[in-house]
Amino acid sequence: MLTTTVSNLYTIMEERKSVRKYDPTFKMTQAELAEIITKATSAPSSSNLQPWRFLVIQDEAIKKELREIANNQEQIETSAAVIAVLGDAEMYKNVEKIYTQNVAEGHMGEEQKNMMITNSLRMYPSAPFEIRKNIATFDAGLISMQLMLLAKEKGLDTVTMGGFDKVKFAERFELPENQFPIVLIAIGKAAAPAYGSSRLPLGDIARFI
Repeated sequence: MLTTTVSNLYTIMEERKSVRKYDPTFKMTQAELAEIITKATSAPSSSNLQPWRFLVIQDEAIKKELREIANNQEQIETSAAVIAVLGDAEMYKNVEKIYTQNVAEGHMGEEQKNMMITNSLRMYPSAPFEIRKNIATFDAGLISMQLMLLAKEKGLDTVTMGGFDKVKFAERFELPENQFPIVLIAIGKAAAPAYGSSRLPLGDIARFI
């Protein structure tokens, strides 16, 4: 029999909703946003290559420009900030830095480090761009969910937005060729309750064999 030992997590999960109406007078500091992003990086990623990158937009004039790129979604302007989650298709270029740090922090030995570096450099650079993009997109979903739950734990509200012109976004923010936008996350304080939403029953989504 499984027992629940951390009830607060379930409360946060239940209370997190997609909020689209924000209090435009509520502001966040760069340090507050940095803390949430830093904590969210405990999320897992393929080969621990951490292919996520972030562009945090707080400037009101830039948010106004972004709103045009993002199908005129109001929350772009009224939220305290918009966190653009980006993917890096050349995530493998950080492999030596990451695994050297793993050794320094006592997570593994030199032999395992060298094996992981060798395997990563054999697999990732030769993989098609689309494969590496899919990996980065999947990993970005993991960290995005953690980010939103952390925000809710701090009494903040969020909503993810995939409906924006990704080509125009990349052009406007001069992203290098190896980086691409995945999702935008508005963060701030709700000005109105979010809509509730139903969920499909377990029998429609899972099979136990």
